[in-house]
Amino acid sequence: MRHLRKLNDANLDADSILTIGVFDGVHRGHQQLIQRLVARARASGRLAIVLTFYPHPDKVLERVNTRYYLTTPDQRAELLLNLGVDMVITHPFDDETRHQPAAAFIDRLVDRLRIKELWVGADFALGFQREGDISFLRAQGKKRGFQVTAVELITGESSREFIRSSSIRDQVRKGNLTAANAMLGRAYALPGTVVLGEQRGRTIGVPTANLEVWREQIIPANGVYAAWARLGGERFPAATNIGRRPTFAGEATTIEAHLLDFDREIYGDELELALEKRLRAERKFSGLDELTKQIQADIEATRRCLGAEPPS
Repeated sequence: MRHLRKLNDANLDADSILTIGVFDGVHRGHQQLIQRLVARARASGRLAIVLTFYPHPDKVLERVNTRYYLTTPDQRAELLLNLGVDMVITHPFDDETRHQPAAAFIDRLVDRLRIKELWVGADFALGFQREGDISFLRAQGKKRGFQVTAVELITGESSREFIRSSSIRDQVRKGNLTAANAMLGRAYALPGTVVLGEQRGRTIGVPTANLEVWREQIIPANGVYAAWARLGGERFPAATNIGRRPTFAGEATTIEAHLLDFDREIYGDELELALEKRLRAERKFSGLDELTKQIQADIEATRRCLGAEPPS
């Protein structure tokens, strides 16, 4: 399994089945498409390839300046590879790519990836001004020797609305992790590096890991969350606060996780928080005693939410 950073780095020695898309979040709809593609590739003796893009076309074309991504490029590639694909190509969405005619881009795909089948969502289009829609792709396939399969979008379990990355972004921003996670098929995860904070938690017996995350990834609404902290191959329950610490007149948004029943120095380590549920909104307390009491209640609420028993 490989992750390449541009299309020109690929030079396959076997035929492939390809899917193309941004796949931000790798949600349940993406997973369904990829799983079907992988099964077809295995049955036909071909390679399963995913071509995705960075930056997101929305960031480039719509000039979005806010945090926008559900996954980092590496996080997204790992999720896709874990679904069983043989190769993920994260191709730059630059001026050359955005202005390239659909037919010219297809020529590159055929030459580099030896595609025999192209699998895409039913609303997919590629090329300059989205000229390469499904009918266009099928016409090109007849010329260049590949078949096009359009996969219908899937809906959420409790609604008839299609699962889309944009819908998940809205729910994450609101802090509605229950809805977001249902569409993702897993907990929304924030990977980052543990950095030195103000160390106030230590003074009240509740040390926290301050997480520095990618500046482009969406941070959920301020509040306290029940999360699983993944540290290397280990996993720990974590009461996690996202916010500005109004009790201390804080201004910058921070992500602080108290790993339950944990006592190690992990500054500089890579840590991922899988956020399961928002327990409460952020609030200002009258003082340290009231804050400490609430933190203990948050820790117990985290245990109950995650089913994490304290050590005997």
